[in-house]
Amino acid sequence: MKVAIVDFGSQWTHRIHRTISYLGKESKILPVKAPLKEIMAYDALIFSGGAIRVGLGDVDQTGNARKYLDNFQGPILGVCAGQQFIGLHFGGKAQPSPGPEYGKVELFVDDKDEIFQGLPDRFTVWASHNDEVINTPGFKILAHSKDCSNHAFKSLSRPIWGCLFHPEVEHTEYGSQIYANFLGMAKR
Repeated sequence: MKVAIVDFGSQWTHRIHRTISYLGKESKILPVKAPLKEIMAYDALIFSGGAIRVGLGDVDQTGNARKYLDNFQGPILGVCAGQQFIGLHFGGKAQPSPGPEYGKVELFVDDKDEIFQGLPDRFTVWASHNDEVINTPGFKILAHSKDCSNHAFKSLSRPIWGCLFHPEVEHTEYGSQIYANFLGMAKR
C-alpha cells in the first residue's frame, strides 16, 4: 500500500509520514502542486494540516488539491486545515472558530464509524487551530469538543474523512490507531 501525504505546510507533516511508516506502509510527502497523475498512483491520500487560514479564505496555497478531491477515488483523510479545506470544497463553510484550540483537548466521539472503531467515547487529542468548518452538506459529524462542534466528519457518499485535531502528534491518545483504521479502509 502506498500513501500520498499532500503537504499543506504543517509543522507535523513529517510526523504523519513517520506514523504511516511505523504502521508498515509506504508513504511519500508531496507538494500541493504535484501533478494529478502522480497522486493517482497512490492507494490512499492524506491532506496535512498547515498554517493556511481556510476560515479567512486563504486557499491560494492549496495548489491542485481541488483536482485531487474531484478525481481521487480511494480513501482520503484531511487533518486540521486539510479537514477544513475538504469541508469547504464540498459546500461547507470554513470560518474563524469562536473558541480556537491549542494544546490538549477532550474529544467526544458521537459516532464510532470506521475511523474511531475500537476507541473509547472520549479521549485526549492535540489541537492547534484558529478556524473550523461548519454546515458540511453531505458529511456526517463524528466527533466534537467543548469548543468545536465539528472535530471529525465523514462523507456520506465517498471514503473521505476529516479531523480537526492532529492524530500524528504524540499527545493525541490513540492517534496511531486512527491512522491504522484509516489505512484499513484502503484495503477494502
